[in-house]
Amino acid sequence: MNMESGPMAAGDARCPAISTQDIIARDRIAAPGWVRSESYAFLGSEDISTDRYIDPDFARREMESLWTRSWQFACREEHIPEVGDYQVYEIGRHSFIITRVAADEIRAYYNACLHRGTKLRASGSAGCASEFKCSFHGWSWNVDGSSKSITCPWDFPHVDPANNALPQVRVQTLGGFVWINMDPDAPNLEEYLGAEALAHIKAWKLEDRYIHLHVQKSFPANWKLTIEAFMEAYHVIETHPQVAPSNADANSQYDVYGNHVNRFISCLGVASPHLEGRFSEQDILDQFTVGDASVLSEDRPQVGNGTARQAMADLFRTMFGAATGSDLSATSDSEMLDCFSYTLFPNTYLFPGVSLPMVYRFRPDPRDHRRCIYEVFFLRPVPDGGARPEPAEPILLTDDQSFCEAPGMDAGFGRILDQDTDNLFLQQEGIEASAKRGLTLGNYQEIRIRHFEQAVDRYVAMPPLRPGR
Repeated sequence: MNMESGPMAAGDARCPAISTQDIIARDRIAAPGWVRSESYAFLGSEDISTDRYIDPDFARREMESLWTRSWQFACREEHIPEVGDYQVYEIGRHSFIITRVAADEIRAYYNACLHRGTKLRASGSAGCASEFKCSFHGWSWNVDGSSKSITCPWDFPHVDPANNALPQVRVQTLGGFVWINMDPDAPNLEEYLGAEALAHIKAWKLEDRYIHLHVQKSFPANWKLTIEAFMEAYHVIETHPQVAPSNADANSQYDVYGNHVNRFISCLGVASPHLEGRFSEQDILDQFTVGDASVLSEDRPQVGNGTARQAMADLFRTMFGAATGSDLSATSDSEMLDCFSYTLFPNTYLFPGVSLPMVYRFRPDPRDHRRCIYEVFFLRPVPDGGARPEPAEPILLTDDQSFCEAPGMDAGFGRILDQDTDNLFLQQEGIEASAKRGLTLGNYQEIRIRHFEQAVDRYVAMPPLRPGR
């Protein structure tokens, strides 16, 4: 590849190979409008300070000003389908009971007894309740949060049951997800995401999917380093060389939407520009269907007179349609194949494609700002005409376990996640050992990281918000 000569304005440089939009424009079944759009903006070239990844005071400011003011994915609606169903969601020291109080209403309560502060439900718990009762002294609340009983009420004439309801945080639903925000003055979720990103999310109809597999693992790396490891395809050629023969990595497309959403589109079924001219169309197809790097286990299909990308789209359409009981005949080739990665600030990734229908969630470890809790949710369409399956229970992996050890995890994808994990170990340690106190980012391929960290800076600069009464 030879970049065209002559000076270019900052941020204008792009990979000289075929663009993402040109790849998609050649597909037999055309992509929808949300795919065929671009929204890049140059946001500067300054280094990003590394203090944010290693300084405990920075982590404290994040917890006081960022996590208290941002919208966060707490659970899926399918986790709490019936009145009284609940899940506990925790971020740092904050803990919430997310519960359904009516067919069309979900609430989120601070998970603490109003008597002497004992948690009403243990971390990670879920179930169905008719009340939320403290295990210490027996004070209890109804599912709607109203006070139910006070043990020995004669001793608490100063406590008015009418004013003793469980405090709540704001709740909204979108795409089958339940979102919470501790800030009563924050913009609503629709304003927070912005009109364009909101239109994309609504188009995916993620409410019609369910959690097929849920895997959680803790990493010895700051939550921002962990989330940023997945924001670009720039690392693919070095970190994941086994997928480069069929992944258009360097010519991936990057977009930003307002202050809280960004994305990339990385096309499959075409070779990396780094490997231009080294592989035939059949070689590209074989990378997915035979050999150690394969993500499929079919007999070897043939490209014939077509392209690897088209053959893969047809193969995926048949395979995933049969696996999910869904009619995918009208689904675009791009949706069948490509990786669409959307970051919803601060800690949620949505992957709305068919071949990689996933959600990532990242949370700082409350005991160590150099560690992160990382979750992968694999979504499948609810079978046409069938009942919604129960959401999968989380599989918890230890530090020394491979993602490949999670039952149901595709070995090829598990290996990719392990490779990213190895980088995170080295990156956290390297930043702390480095004489350079900043990270240098590419203007285009790493724009999502800059966009994300600029949002972090805006929130951390705000005064602390200490929710509650």
